[in-house]
Amino acid sequence: MRLRALLDSDALGLRLLGGAEELDRAVRGVMTTDLKDPSRYLSGGELVLTGLAWRHDPSDTEPFVRILATAGVAALAAGEAELAAVPDDLVEACAKHRLPLFAVNEQVAFATITEHVVRQVSGERAGDLAAVVDRHRRLMTSGPTGGGPDVVLDLLGSDLDLQAWVLSPTGRTVAGRSRELTAPVAAALAAEHLAAARTDRRPPHRVAVGGTTYSLFPVRSSGRGSGQASRDVRESVLSDWVLAVEADAGDWPEERLDLLQGVTQLIAVERDRRDAARTVRRRLAQEVLELVQAGAAPAEIAARLRVAAPVLLPGLGSAPHWQVVVARVEWEGGDVDAGPVTQALLEEILVDPGASGPEPSDRIAVAHAGGEAIALVPLPSVPADDEAGEQGLQADALLDTVRDPLSAGLAEDGRLTLGVSAAVHSAEGLRGALEEARHARRVAAARPGRVCAAGHQELASHVLLLPFVPDDVRRAFTARLLDPLRDYDLRHRAELIPTLEAFLDCDGSWTRCAARLHLHVNTLRYRVGRIEQLTGRDLSRLEDKLDFFLALRMS
Repeated sequence: MRLRALLDSDALGLRLLGGAEELDRAVRGVMTTDLKDPSRYLSGGELVLTGLAWRHDPSDTEPFVRILATAGVAALAAGEAELAAVPDDLVEACAKHRLPLFAVNEQVAFATITEHVVRQVSGERAGDLAAVVDRHRRLMTSGPTGGGPDVVLDLLGSDLDLQAWVLSPTGRTVAGRSRELTAPVAAALAAEHLAAARTDRRPPHRVAVGGTTYSLFPVRSSGRGSGQASRDVRESVLSDWVLAVEADAGDWPEERLDLLQGVTQLIAVERDRRDAARTVRRRLAQEVLELVQAGAAPAEIAARLRVAAPVLLPGLGSAPHWQVVVARVEWEGGDVDAGPVTQALLEEILVDPGASGPEPSDRIAVAHAGGEAIALVPLPSVPADDEAGEQGLQADALLDTVRDPLSAGLAEDGRLTLGVSAAVHSAEGLRGALEEARHARRVAAARPGRVCAAGHQELASHVLLLPFVPDDVRRAFTARLLDPLRDYDLRHRAELIPTLEAFLDCDGSWTRCAARLHLHVNTLRYRVGRIEQLTGRDLSRLEDKLDFFLALRMS
């Protein structure tokens, strides 16, 4: 804005005391100070507001005005509340240094002037930035010369003083170089975005995380831009990016909101380009999957893997080991095609946790079929003595950092289940690895919770059998054995259930169990006897111990 515009505002009530010939100067900001030397805080173009507390006698005036003029400020506005009138020595010094001088009526607060200037300057910057964003959009849609979303976020920071980041649905920072978000904050913002997306609230969504307010703008694929909403939000909620801006957009004018909407559309172009770059990997995974499921000869599958390896492991040749990961997103009602969103989500989950940017070091190929997403993950090396593939992907570790955001997006009607196979070293093992991963996913699906995973290690244990026992059989079995003990504990506070768990965990050792429970052995014998009396079982028999063990696991 120009200095002349300040005089046109009746609300400010400024009086010009000098510098009429300089009123076309541009104002780029505002600063309030009563320091004798505020130079360290000045960058040029400011309207400086002062209450004159720095002026103890006329000799202070000349140095103060000289500092402002040297720093290149646009003008000085002096308040009349302290001295009733602006002193003549200040008028003379400003005239000498060609610094425009305004008088501020004691009835006008500096905050009013500051708010007015900031609003005007921000509006003008937004208009300038809109033109830059429009030019950048044209560049990006015609080729990769636009520089990606980081360039746009840099413009938001430099021109509008807005700190912003692009986040994936799992909370990974896709873009944003101004200041790094901590992982907990990024995950919390992703969770807030996903939770808000499941509602009918109109974006931007304003949230407070760690005492800071953020505004969240969804970044939707250009194929589903504004006016082209998805038929069902569940078809995209777990794959959309979000633009997180460190500001409260609640009182923003429509022009600025429109600008941010344009920024999200620009970032969506980059998102589409990233998805297109994954097409080759997806096609390779689909071809390998079809060969495996069709029972193709190992030699044919191995030939396809040799084609896939250079794409997934550039410069490393063929992969000595492979793992298979199977994921499924299921919604209540079953009327949502979850295959594509599960595919995009599994690609995001399998991204190297240390990677960032719109095209991180993906070394996976994901296909989807029949509502499942199936990932073929190459492993550069697995130690020879690591038969269980412990150096490969671990089921629980894959979900550790993404569980909270994804649970928010799944809300009360969705589930994500994931299964991980052991590492295999040849094409012959892929069919078994696929079935192993699918079976592990079914084990995960039998567990409570919105986001669950299981690995191949769990398929060699009794836990493999328990999830597939029908619910009515499980309930009847556990009730017959444990309900008498629960009822007794409820009436007498005898702690028979905890005693039974400890006794079995100590392999029936009286002394170890008594020590763990801090009981005398005779007290422990009394409790075990009461358990046997109430249930009609004998805890010295292996069969009865096993029944109690399974009942506790299924309860």
